Amino acid sequence: METKNVKKIVRDRYGKVAKSQSSCCGSTKVDASEVSKAIGYSSQELSSIPDAANMGLGCGNPTAIASLKEGEIVLDLGAGGGLDCFLAAQKVGSKGKVIGVDMTPDMIDLARDNAEKNNFENVEFRLGEIENLPVANDSIDIIISNCVINLSPEKQRVFDEAFRVLKPGGRIAISDIVLLKMLPESLKNNETLLAGCVAGAELKEKYLEMIKNAGFENVEVAEKVRTSTELMDSGERKGDPVLVVDGEIIDIEDFEETKEDVGCIQDSIQSITLTATKPK
Repeated sequence: METKNVKKIVRDRYGKVAKSQSSCCGSTKVDASEVSKAIGYSSQELSSIPDAANMGLGCGNPTAIASLKEGEIVLDLGAGGGLDCFLAAQKVGSKGKVIGVDMTPDMIDLARDNAEKNNFENVEFRLGEIENLPVANDSIDIIISNCVINLSPEKQRVFDEAFRVLKPGGRIAISDIVLLKMLPESLKNNETLLAGCVAGAELKEKYLEMIKNAGFENVEVAEKVRTSTELMDSGERKGDPVLVVDGEIIDIEDFEETKEDVGCIQDSIQSITLTATKPK
């Protein structure tokens, strides 16, 4: 699928998410708080941010491994409603700053509204693409991102841009979805799975290679079982299989693809959280 088409699908889907403050795929929504707790956020963290900032769209908690320090400048790639930005803002304090970038105008509006209503004065949200960051060279101490880079059809460019804007010695802390094996061709162009952080994911080995190709070193990966995307039996549906994609319950029956193809997703994807540094 062409790059511009992928971006339009993602932008349109997440624009609807922002307007409805629901998840991305348009069916029955799993409780956002429960999803966020399952992927690594504490109740204390979630209670410290605006409720509207948490939509259950992540696949990990990058701020937990970011080792944020007071006074640092943080950049969030694909900030959404601002969940990770607001957590980071509390850690870097008034002397620090957090910049959130998102390509969806409705998400930017939501995030700015969350910041204004909750008096987060050290957070700024900018409209832009993570492949073309509206950020100066060598200006950022640390980059965080949560389940967003997989959505980009130009992942190498994302990592190249991250390297460009980081100060020498700067670092990245990223949670994302990768593939352990290739998905069937029947799923790669499925719009629901593209917007749901599955169809656009890259093979794990290639994903890590792109980070190194951008110039990063000391790449360290912490692996965990994917909790917000899994096949499961739904008691409400009397055992019929469903797919949970970023907090959204979707009937496998809704897919044109075979149940066997959709069923392979659970064994094909993995949530990883990683860190890496830009050489000094």
